[in-house]
Amino acid sequence: MKLLCLSNGHGEDVIALRILQELQSLSASLELAALPIVGAGHAYTTHDIPLAGPAKQMPSGGFIYMDGGQQLMRDIKGGLLPLTRAQLQTVRSRAKAGWAILAVGDIVPLLFAWWSGAPYAFVGTAKTEYYLRDERGILPRRSWFERLESWSGSVYLPWERWLMQHRRCKSVFPRDLLTTTTLKRWNIPAVSLGNPMMDRLDPTGIQFDRLSNDDGPALTFVLLPGSRSPEAYENWEIILQAVSALVSVFGKQRLQFLGAIAPGLDLTPFQQALKSSGWWLAESKASPGNYLTFQQLGATFILTQFHFNDCLHQADFAIAMAGTATEQFAGLGKPALIIPGKGPQFTPQFAEAQTRLLGSSVTLVEHPTAIVAAVQALLNDPDRLQEIAENGAARMGQPGAARRIAEYLLELPAFFTPFDRNSEASPPM
Repeated sequence: MKLLCLSNGHGEDVIALRILQELQSLSASLELAALPIVGAGHAYTTHDIPLAGPAKQMPSGGFIYMDGGQQLMRDIKGGLLPLTRAQLQTVRSRAKAGWAILAVGDIVPLLFAWWSGAPYAFVGTAKTEYYLRDERGILPRRSWFERLESWSGSVYLPWERWLMQHRRCKSVFPRDLLTTTTLKRWNIPAVSLGNPMMDRLDPTGIQFDRLSNDDGPALTFVLLPGSRSPEAYENWEIILQAVSALVSVFGKQRLQFLGAIAPGLDLTPFQQALKSSGWWLAESKASPGNYLTFQQLGATFILTQFHFNDCLHQADFAIAMAGTATEQFAGLGKPALIIPGKGPQFTPQFAEAQTRLLGSSVTLVEHPTAIVAAVQALLNDPDRLQEIAENGAARMGQPGAARRIAEYLLELPAFFTPFDRNSEASPPM
C-alpha cells in the first residue's frame, strides 16, 4: 500500500504529519511520501517522511490572496507557476503508480487529489460551518456582502462539494461535527473523527509559576504573536502594550506572562522589545529549561521557544494574534483575547472571522489597553468562563483525532486500490 499526502501550509503540514505518524505505527507495510504544495516541507523532512517532488518556500508564505493580490504576484515572480506544474506532474505520476492520495488543507490539495486520477481522502482544516452558523442558526453579519457568504447553504462552495462528492473521494474528515452534519446533506462521505490540531498538546511537566503562595497561583497569560516573520515582531509590540496596561492596573496581583515564540523566529527582537518596555533579565535558563525570565514590578515574564504546550496549559488567558495557536488554546477550554494587527495574516478581517470560528472562546478588543476591561469582565463572570470551557471542547474536539483518522483510512474499502480512469464520469455542467 502506498499513500501520498498533499498539504498547503506549515500548519497543514503538521496536521498531516501527525496522521502519517499514526499510520506508520499501525502499518509497517504502508509506504508514505508527502508533497507540500506551499513551503519547503520541513515538518516532513525532519521526521523522515520523504518528499515526493519539488517543494519551495514562496515569498508570501502561503498567504497569496492577501494585500490585494500583491502576494500572488510576488510568488509568481518567485517561480510559482513552474513549481506548480512540476508538482502536478509528480501527483499524476504517483497516481499512475498506484498511490492513494490524502489531501490536507483547503481546495488546493483537494483539487490536486482529484486531478491525479487516484482514490483520495480529504482532511478539511481551513473551513468550518462555524464561520457561517452555530448550533442555533445563521450568524448575524454586518453587510449584505458578508451575508452572501452563506448563499450556497454551506461554507464549502458547490465546486468544493463536487470534489468531495466525486466517486474517487472515499472519505472527508471535517474539523467538527457541525460541518460534518452539513456536508452529509449532499451525500458527501463525511465522518466526524475530531480535529488533529488538538493532538500532541500534552504538557511536559515544566513549571514556570514561581509566584504561587498560600493565596494561590499567579494570574497567568500566554502571549501568542504568530509564527510568520516579520508580522510576528510587529504583533509583539502591540501585545506588549496590552501587557503594560495589565501590569499597571493589576500591579498588586501576582502576574505572570508566558511568551510562546515560534522556533523559526529570531528571539532577539522579542528580547529587545521587552527591555525597551521596562523588563529586566533576571535569569537565563540553560538546557533542559531553555527559557529566559524577565521581571518588572513584581510580575514575571517567561520567554521561550521550546515549551509551547506547557505555556498553553499553565495560562489562564491568552493574548493572541495568531491562527492555529489561538484555536488550540481555545480548544483547551480557555478564553483568548485577540487584537487586530496590520497583517498580512492577522488583519481586522481575520480577527473578526476568528470570533465566528471560535465563538464565545475569543474576545475581540480593538485596542491593546482594552484588554484590561475584558479580563476584568471575564474574571467577574464565572458562568461565561464555564460556557467558554464547554464551547472550546465542542468546536475543537477531543485529542486523538489523528489516530482515529489513520485507523479509518486503513479500514476504508478500496482506498488503496488503483482507480480505472477509463471508467470515470465527466464533471457535471
